Amino acid sequence: MEESTSREKVLKNIRNALISKTTSSYPDIDFESSVYTEITDSLDIVFAEEFSKVQGQFVYCENEEDLVSNLSILFSQKNWFNTFCLEEKIQGWLKQAEISYSSLEVELLDMNVSVTFCEYLVARLGSVMISSRQISGRRLNIYPPVHIVIAYTSQLVPDIKHALSAIKIKYADRFPSLVSLITGPSRTADIEKTLVMGAHGPKELFVFLIDDNSIEGN
Repeated sequence: MEESTSREKVLKNIRNALISKTTSSYPDIDFESSVYTEITDSLDIVFAEEFSKVQGQFVYCENEEDLVSNLSILFSQKNWFNTFCLEEKIQGWLKQAEISYSSLEVELLDMNVSVTFCEYLVARLGSVMISSRQISGRRLNIYPPVHIVIAYTSQLVPDIKHALSAIKIKYADRFPSLVSLITGPSRTADIEKTLVMGAHGPKELFVFLIDDNSIEGN
């Protein structure tokens, strides 16, 4: 009996393809080996270099005390105000640096700076992995024109596959509804091929990396 619709023809072809599987012409293809060259430098150096290439601004901190000092200097130089932060630990650092902040949701859209943690830093891409499971949620990475990310060296991973494997282990059966990579400030050149910063999110992105290799328990 001839099929009456194009849809039925397509479905029949799919069924036949599933039943009569063809043998691969290239059975010895290696799908496991990395397509990238091996990383020879330390991950913090690789990340800093790649992050700078995408116009991110990188600040290395020897410890948490150094972080507080660097935050204080940066905010003073930039004359920033209206800072938003939900992370209790970061709030403590902001207080030490004498930086005022808000954690009231109703004030979020009026904020100029957001300060958050992240999940991982992908060294090879210079990218920041974030997820909806973080206290900062989805919005703090998008709304304010300046986004400051604070991370530890123990959060550095070589590639995306390592970051995804780590986040699967971290959350197990509570996997986040959103996992995203931030690679530099938001930018677009869709309009007349003119580069515009901050088109769909922050126009300035900072990463403060704390060296926690010497911290007990890390």
